[in-house]
Amino acid sequence: MGVSDATLRRRATFAAGLGASMQPMNGKSAAGSQSSVTADFGRDNGLGKRDRLVETVRSKSKTEKLKRTNDISERMSCHKTQESLLSSASGYSNYRGILNWCVVMLVLSNARLFLENLLRYGVLVDPIQVISLFVKDPYSWPAACLVIVSNMFILVALYTERWLSKGSFTERVGFQVHCINMVTMLTFPAAVVLMVPSLTPVGGAFVVGTHTILFLKLYSFKDVNLWCRELSSVKAKKLARSLSCPSAQHLNGGDHKVCYPGNLTIRDMYYFVFAPTLCYELNFPRSPNIRMSFLLRRLFEMLFFTQMLVGLTQQWMIPIIQSSMKPLEDMDLTRMAERLLRLAVPNHLLWLMFFYGFFHSSMNFSAELLRFGDRQFYKDWWNSETVTYFWQNWNIPVHKWCLRHFYKPLLRRGFSKMVSQSAVFFLSAFFHEYLVSIPLRMFRLWAFTGMMAQIPLAWFVGRFLRGNYGNAAVWMSIIIGQPFAVLMYVHDFYVLHYRQEAD
Repeated sequence: MGVSDATLRRRATFAAGLGASMQPMNGKSAAGSQSSVTADFGRDNGLGKRDRLVETVRSKSKTEKLKRTNDISERMSCHKTQESLLSSASGYSNYRGILNWCVVMLVLSNARLFLENLLRYGVLVDPIQVISLFVKDPYSWPAACLVIVSNMFILVALYTERWLSKGSFTERVGFQVHCINMVTMLTFPAAVVLMVPSLTPVGGAFVVGTHTILFLKLYSFKDVNLWCRELSSVKAKKLARSLSCPSAQHLNGGDHKVCYPGNLTIRDMYYFVFAPTLCYELNFPRSPNIRMSFLLRRLFEMLFFTQMLVGLTQQWMIPIIQSSMKPLEDMDLTRMAERLLRLAVPNHLLWLMFFYGFFHSSMNFSAELLRFGDRQFYKDWWNSETVTYFWQNWNIPVHKWCLRHFYKPLLRRGFSKMVSQSAVFFLSAFFHEYLVSIPLRMFRLWAFTGMMAQIPLAWFVGRFLRGNYGNAAVWMSIIIGQPFAVLMYVHDFYVLHYRQEAD
């Protein structure tokens, strides 16, 4: 199909105009390219800020939705698998509030008993009566004389060891002299206490207690010096550190090391006599100085607990003991049980005060005064889960002596552990009976039986009871066992000597 001439002319005119219009644009293209890029970047930056703002709003909305969902879920479900706090499986152990509650209840209950006692009996504390417990005749002091005489046994042991170190005695003769000296040390004061009526029970207990402590100390003194001679006899170039010359870390300040036989002096002997230990060493650990503030605190505690023990005994113990004599004589089992339970609580409290006043205050006082370094006089016996653990930790000086000078020597001689442990309990039972029966001048074997009963009790608790049950059994044995035997002696003493007065 053909195209008219007019149409062709219109097309040519349009093309020429289009080319003329494009020529000015080509000159401006290079200059405008940079400004166009900058404008595009600005538009992109503005879009990025808006996008981030939108994303923040969206995330906040999602968080709020999630919180609302969680709140709804928590309202829908409020339980999870967990144990009760008082269950052993919970692992909870912070019972401080319950302990404080127990202390408050104990104080309130004993305050009630104290007020009841005051209302019923009045004030019974009499300081003058305390003096009469030690002496009957103010011009006769047999207990003090016996304590002074005990120096003779100390000097005999010291000079016997001196002669043995020089070879003046044979070992057999020295052993015989030591045996005679130590047997006399136990029998002589006992005979005087039993035969001299002016000696009171308290004075007699002080005398036999002093001589028992000296007996254990001198036995240890004999053994350690014997071990030193045995080491010297095999021509040892240097004595064992634990027996003769310890390293510098065991000594402080300007203290001199002592080697055998340089330890056999009056000064060394009497330092050991007054030191709060039963086990002898040539060189004791020493503290660097004496702390006066510590010393005065322990002295105050000693005086305070002594007054507390005497006052509570007069005000609380003696009235209960006097009221318990009639039911015990009539064998009224119900009233006997009630009186004994009434006696058990104050007796146990007095025993706890005695423990703190003697093993902490008194022994720390003497240790600080003598700069004695080993202050471990007791361990955590209150956490005992077995009877054996209690006896090993409540009186460390006696435990160390029994372990070092009695239990281990029996093992070295071939005895079994069971036989050796039974022998240790037998020795302890003997001394408990000796310390109670001699001052009271009567023999009932309550203390001996109570100590020997610890052997089957220790086996039963160790075999069948564990954890808190074992600890509860130990506390029951402390509260009702050993103090019960002491109470029986006190009751028998009052029955024998004050029956007419009570009637």
